[in-house]
Amino acid sequence: MKIIQKNRQFILFLALSCFAIPAFSKIFYSKNEAMELAFGKDAQVEVLSLFPDKTEIAKIETEARVKLESGMFSFYVGKKQGKILGYAAIETEIVRTKPEVLIVILTPEGEIQQVTLLAFHEPPEYQAPDRWFELFNKKPLEELDFNKGIQGISGATLSARSALNSVRKVLAIYQTMIKNKAKK
Repeated sequence: MKIIQKNRQFILFLALSCFAIPAFSKIFYSKNEAMELAFGKDAQVEVLSLFPDKTEIAKIETEARVKLESGMFSFYVGKKQGKILGYAAIETEIVRTKPEVLIVILTPEGEIQQVTLLAFHEPPEYQAPDRWFELFNKKPLEELDFNKGIQGISGATLSARSALNSVRKVLAIYQTMIKNKAKK
């Protein structure tokens, strides 16, 4: 009888714990959908793997005002009939304890064209609204700051800071490792 009682308690515990685990994760776009969003259906997408040296890392960290967590970065280059349509980078940052995933889409000249949230794993009330990401469009790296035209978000401060860091990092990497080399 005691074994049956313990089994019932265990089953009840498992059932209740399933409801107690919050299901906050939300994926808005897959990687393929993100590439289509960035470059259109007919584009050819190439991966550009970048490995900055110590000098480039120092420059990127200074310009982006973030510490780099990796020594490798992937940019996606959209092309159609040999012509570059633009660049995109998928960035993942931890907001509080869970990730936020963005795609930062750049024009062929390296100007921010669009920033889109691909996935958000924190509670939805911490998520920045889509219209907020429009503040990044066409802004140069120097203006990507809460004191220079990017508004903070009450209740989503950490999400906004995370997104801002991601966008600054992508632009700094582009300017350091792609822009000047594309001209040569």
